[in-house]
Amino acid sequence: MPKFYYVARTRSGAKETGTEDALNQEEAVTKIQSKGLIIVNIIPENVEASGAPYVKNLVKVKFKPKHGRVTGEDLMLFCRQLSTLIGAGVTILMSLNIIAKQVSSKKLYEVITDLTKNMEAGLSFHEAMAVHPRIFSDLWINLVESGEASGNLAVVLSRLAAYLEKTMEFKRKVISALIYPAILTAAGVGALLFLTIKIVPTFAEIFKSFDITLPFLTRILVGVSIFLRKFMFLLILSIAGIVFAFKKYIGTKPGRKSFENFKFKLPVFGEFFLALNIERFSSEMSTLLESGVPILYSLEISERSVDNLIMGDIIRKIKEDVREGKPLRESLERSSFFEPMVIQMVSIGEEIGELPQMFKRINSFYQEYCDTFLARFVAMFEPFVLVFIGSIIGVMVIGMFLPIFELSKIGG
Repeated sequence: MPKFYYVARTRSGAKETGTEDALNQEEAVTKIQSKGLIIVNIIPENVEASGAPYVKNLVKVKFKPKHGRVTGEDLMLFCRQLSTLIGAGVTILMSLNIIAKQVSSKKLYEVITDLTKNMEAGLSFHEAMAVHPRIFSDLWINLVESGEASGNLAVVLSRLAAYLEKTMEFKRKVISALIYPAILTAAGVGALLFLTIKIVPTFAEIFKSFDITLPFLTRILVGVSIFLRKFMFLLILSIAGIVFAFKKYIGTKPGRKSFENFKFKLPVFGEFFLALNIERFSSEMSTLLESGVPILYSLEISERSVDNLIMGDIIRKIKEDVREGKPLRESLERSSFFEPMVIQMVSIGEEIGELPQMFKRINSFYQEYCDTFLARFVAMFEPFVLVFIGSIIGVMVIGMFLPIFELSKIGG
């Protein structure tokens, strides 16, 4: 009779492993569940003899990696595929084997292979993930642990995939909104440098042949041109040195906090950076709480995963208050970081028992706010840059033609 190895959880959440003799996988599942266990993994002793419906097709597929790194899109697709397969009744190990043959990342393929080996050795899915902290964040590990303990792993993975998709889409919008202004600025600066380094010296050589005193504006342009031509390399090195020193400074904890404070206090843009952090926090909290993760663990995960030291300190203080039994609303209000609307919605969510849904609504509001801000910024930035660059070029053209006007007066 075939033997099936299994990893399961008791009702209290304790891990239990063992073997079960059964004619097929369905019978093994029934026997294990009759013991009051929640199955995490079940592995046939002979996979091909178990009648698993994906093995033959799996063997024929060749792994063809397209790149070596693990991107956010790779992880999002992995999560979505895993959720779909587990939801269809495929075991975790079989799902991993199927996905491993069609991932685009060589590194992710190696990670999935290692996940399979560790789970076959008796580790649960979240324990196997914890071996790769650079690939799977605390958010992943804790959500998967919650799904394993509750027996709703497919549902939890589906929520995680939705969170990853939404996060990636938001990042795409931010990047897309900033690409055009960056290209426009680079093109404008390039045009100014070309005029200053190439065109102005040509006019300066022509003016030397005439016995006239150059106008003040023209002398300034010629002086700037000479300076740039002589010290361009030194100027580039200086800028590179300043950038390097700045990166080193913000790489330290005090430097990073100072820079974050500076960003939050910027006129107009300060509110945008604040909204970005609240959007990220509310998105993670809604996903974690909706998946059954306790609020203290949710706050702890958010604290570790947030990419802002000031926000991390605030979440840590909120977590300590909640641990002492204080309402979440009071902690948010005490931080002076969150707007009254956020505090009020959290308060209502606590009172009616719908805190995950309230965090989801907060996230939707701030995501829409950020989208609108970026759209308006791009719309305003384009004419501003065009007018600014056009004005400078106009001044340069006037400065170059002023001596010609002087010559025409003398000739007249």
